[in-house]
Amino acid sequence: MTDKIGVLGKKSPQRTGVERIVNAPLPTVYGQFRAVGYLDHDRGDEQVALVHGEIGAEDVLVRLHSECLTGDAFGSRHCECGEQLDSAMRAVVAQGSGIVVYLRGHEGRGIGLLAKLRAMALQAEGLDTVEANLALGLPVDARDYGVAAGMLHDLGVNSVRLMSNNPDKREALVRHGIEVTETVPLLIQPCESNITYLRTKRERLDHHLPHLDAVAHLS
Repeated sequence: MTDKIGVLGKKSPQRTGVERIVNAPLPTVYGQFRAVGYLDHDRGDEQVALVHGEIGAEDVLVRLHSECLTGDAFGSRHCECGEQLDSAMRAVVAQGSGIVVYLRGHEGRGIGLLAKLRAMALQAEGLDTVEANLALGLPVDARDYGVAAGMLHDLGVNSVRLMSNNPDKREALVRHGIEVTETVPLLIQPCESNITYLRTKRERLDHHLPHLDAVAHLS
């Protein structure tokens, strides 16, 4: 993949609606990345893959990170999203290469920012994250990972070591032709503000969160 800024890329052969638009250097507090920008013609979303180092085709360390404004930008303790993004970026730099695919349009597991805030208000009244979405007449999880697979195909990636606790991400990548050779846990120390949310993710959404057993004392 060329490092020239502003180069138009070919559409992914696996998902023709995803087009690479730009490739720009992105120095960060974690290290040097390349921000590879894509346009999802199917949904109209602008997407970005943060690429560190020289990636190959096989066993690439990858994080599919769903957009979370409250966690990623505002440091919310309601979820662990911001800390997961931080850990993932540190991990790919420590590895020497890897990709963080930042998926816009995934706010609130795909229901949008305002709906997510409404769901958070219901959670403050006692509903869990699944019950809150359903009470609003919304799906529990509306995310689609086809665009992520298309971006990885475009970057020449065939197989990944996936940083995730969510089995749905693994299954989605496999369905879209990306082999997952290993699932790398991304476990964040819980706190009183997010323990109920995390337990619901484990018990009702099948997320792999074995570290919660060690914090039974949290309410």
